[in-house]
Amino acid sequence: MVRVGGWSLIVGALLFVGVFSYLASEFNYPGVLDGPATEVLPNLRRGGQLMRAAWALYSLLPLAFVPAGAGSYLALRDGGRGRMLVAFCAALVVAVAMPVGLMRWPSVHWELAGAFETAGPDARAAIAATFDGLNVYLGQYVGEFLGELAMATFFLLSALSARSRGGFPAWFGVGGVVASGSFFLGALRNLTPVVNIVADLNNVLIPAWMIAFGVGLIRFGEATSPGERV
Repeated sequence: MVRVGGWSLIVGALLFVGVFSYLASEFNYPGVLDGPATEVLPNLRRGGQLMRAAWALYSLLPLAFVPAGAGSYLALRDGGRGRMLVAFCAALVVAVAMPVGLMRWPSVHWELAGAFETAGPDARAAIAATFDGLNVYLGQYVGEFLGELAMATFFLLSALSARSRGGFPAWFGVGGVVASGSFFLGALRNLTPVVNIVADLNNVLIPAWMIAFGVGLIRFGEATSPGERV
């Protein structure tokens, strides 16, 4: 289970980079998150089923934190059982909050984009208001703020537990503390523009640390109890 958790983060990060790159080139992501409905919805529809499928895949990638949370708990619980229980719960929050936020694109936003094509001026205004409201609630507050705070909490508590447990190299603990600090700051970008640079950096740092964390689990996360198998 520890190895499964590590590999889930590695594969999830690589898929994240691939899908993120596609959305960045074809849909101006993440800049599109600040765009008006009059521009974003027609562009979403023009992307066709491939664009919709990319968003659907993207929304499922945070589910990697379910096996990652379980594997991390098993590997690091000797460094603080209560702390890793909270970390596991934080990983589950990531696996719920981020997909809920992202799934608005291939589902509700896709349908709004279809209705927008034939709607009159008054209906378009109502669609635009719905679009903006969903972006604020599901996107900014649930997916980004809650999801990224939970992710930062998971990585921070795991790093602290690794330092207490022993058997992990220094870079794993130190890197986890530094990365989680950056993730905490990036989650505040909807509250203050001061951290926008950090948020942009996190688009690279998040998959990089997921890979590093996954490699650390695989190489150093074996259970300490002889003969233990989970």
